[in-house]
Amino acid sequence: MQKSLVIVESPAKAKTVNRYLGSGYLVKASMGHIRDLPKKKLGVEIENDFKPEYKIIPEKKKIVTELQKWAKKCDSVVLAADPDREGEAICWHLSHLLKNANKNIYRVLLHEITKKAVTEAFKNLGELDQNKIRTQQTRRILDRLVGYLISPLLWKKIGRGLSAGRVQSVALRLISEREKEIKDFVSEEYWTIAAHLQAANPPPFKAALTKIEGQKAKIEDGKKAEEIVGELQKAPFILKGVKVEEKKKNPYPPYITSTLQQDAFRFLRFPVKRTMSIAQRLYEGLDIGDRGSVGLITYMRTDSVRVSNLAISLARKYIEKNYPPEYLPDKARVFKNKRKAQDAHEAIRPTSFDLSPEEVKPYLKKEEYSLYNLIWKRFLATQMSSAVVEESEFEIEASKYLFKAKGEVMKFDGFLTLFPKPKKEEDILPKVTEGEELTLLELEPKQNFTQPPPRFTEGSLVKELEAKGIGRPSTYAPIIATLQDRVYVVKEKGRFIPTDLGLFVTDYLVKTFPDLMELKFTARMEEELDRISEGEQDWVDALRKYYERLDRDLKQGMEAEGFKKKGIPLDETCPRCERQLVIKDGRYGRFVACSGYPDCEYKGSLQKKEAEPLEEKCPRCGNQLVVRYGKYGSFIACSNYPQCTYTKKESRDTGIPCPRSCGGKILRKKTRKGKIFFGCGNYPQCDFATWDEPVKQPCPECSREFVLRKSPIKGDSYLYCSNEECSYKEMTEKKKIWEKEPTPGGEEDSL
Repeated sequence: MQKSLVIVESPAKAKTVNRYLGSGYLVKASMGHIRDLPKKKLGVEIENDFKPEYKIIPEKKKIVTELQKWAKKCDSVVLAADPDREGEAICWHLSHLLKNANKNIYRVLLHEITKKAVTEAFKNLGELDQNKIRTQQTRRILDRLVGYLISPLLWKKIGRGLSAGRVQSVALRLISEREKEIKDFVSEEYWTIAAHLQAANPPPFKAALTKIEGQKAKIEDGKKAEEIVGELQKAPFILKGVKVEEKKKNPYPPYITSTLQQDAFRFLRFPVKRTMSIAQRLYEGLDIGDRGSVGLITYMRTDSVRVSNLAISLARKYIEKNYPPEYLPDKARVFKNKRKAQDAHEAIRPTSFDLSPEEVKPYLKKEEYSLYNLIWKRFLATQMSSAVVEESEFEIEASKYLFKAKGEVMKFDGFLTLFPKPKKEEDILPKVTEGEELTLLELEPKQNFTQPPPRFTEGSLVKELEAKGIGRPSTYAPIIATLQDRVYVVKEKGRFIPTDLGLFVTDYLVKTFPDLMELKFTARMEEELDRISEGEQDWVDALRKYYERLDRDLKQGMEAEGFKKKGIPLDETCPRCERQLVIKDGRYGRFVACSGYPDCEYKGSLQKKEAEPLEEKCPRCGNQLVVRYGKYGSFIACSNYPQCTYTKKESRDTGIPCPRSCGGKILRKKTRKGKIFFGCGNYPQCDFATWDEPVKQPCPECSREFVLRKSPIKGDSYLYCSNEECSYKEMTEKKKIWEKEPTPGGEEDSL
């Protein structure tokens, strides 16, 4: 019997889809994109309407050959990559490579991977969406133009290995400008005064001074605060106004990509990349006991809050069955999309209400359960009744001073039963009578200082990018990763701090490319991509307008002053001669050096790692032990070095299980010559060993618990899966610079 060849992106998705389709289908994985622009040249014919030159990715040649072989043997080919622009592009490239092997090629859209959804989708096979394909191609060419034309200018004027990206550089600008705001911020002293009061009925409460003689209270110093406190201690506190208002709090819309990224960081502290990797696994399918592989959520790359009528109906039935009647509103809630939202997909929601978080918890990893639980509760809450609160506000007069106290009492928690709000005692106000005199228990003057705006976290950066219409949520994870890989930013206590290099590159790009670095211009480009997707904008015209500005700025940039020879100036001084430090290029990458070279030959690392203190004490001198970083990686030593030279010889447990499933943990060990390697703790029963560092990051292709970081050899540093049967590989660093052709530099050209 002839079969249909079904092509998806990953083995995990292939496993789930194959389970639902049965024996009439052969499901294979393309392992993501199979063609792309060439690495060592621009690959875009600018004078020929920006015609792209696509090449099979070298690592994917074997996969393409196998798919072509299977396509010849099968009756038809069904392309089932993700239902978005990138997925459509993957399908388009596959169709070009397989059309000679099989002319019967179809497209299927899987918005969720459940038996019902897959079965229905395969009854309605369609064709490729050419508008989506043009949109993805336009975005890819835009990123290539920026990366391959601006990056060489940065190398010539500043230093090798630097990169620019259409969205990446604008995101860096946001971080850099926030840092400048913080640096320029001048803190001002101000004082607040709170009165602890007692009414006829308990409990006591606190009120804040808001007005003095009808004007907003402004207390600039402690002396003034002391004078006010003295006057208030003699004044009667009269309750002049009582306002009690019942308010409804409505549930939030279901998750879209950006709000999921923000809440996953807010509640779970998941970086954006980790959130998307986990969500991908939940979408593609996980083994749930006897049920087999099941897709637990709908497609996670969406900016639409639309939900199917069936899903709403099932959610309401679940609420009706599991909650008291008052938690189910009379009518279903329907949320409206923002004007710019694409409505191709539903919001992110559970695929089945038979699979509650607690039911699937035994089969999921902790991080998978946590994210699924978040999505489950958010979606279920959208169809629950509004919460009802009673807000109270007291206005209290004391001579010429006006105090206000605000409180809130929960009358009905509604949807907040899934997201309980912590109760604070100071929010609870007593029952009072207007006009009664209150008893003053205490006056609390407090010194305060105005604070600068906070640095961005991953969550707040995503929120800011989305609010300004810059990029798309699906691209935020690689953008954030690239900024850190290039050492343009570092993360400290969860917040982004631009390095001197990042600040310098930003200033140079803003000065040299004012149009391309302008936030509104970048946002307008995203809107044009949306119009191309809807068939309202010609993709070549959009590229031509963008390139005209880029070409003009490039010509101006070539005439600007360069910094390569003298180095990028830093705000630090040399520890030897106290002259200014600069960032310079070397054979093995960028480093910090003294501007007084060759008189002073001081050199230092660009990315410094401070010693990390441990709770252990040094067995020789009793001082604290620390984790230090040296030529061969990290090691444990005494904090009193060089007075005490103790180093801990024991192996360090990485906490990562051995990939051979022998029950052992991978330990960090040293050879007799002091070189670091990683081996199984069950040695000699298990002889697994590797020179490469295990990284606690699940493989995005096969969901293996961790991947390995390949050390720089021949210039490359990359992550690869510990599962020998998986072909996952991701470049993380590129130290070798091609002399004849530029290296990648944009969102996809920056790794």
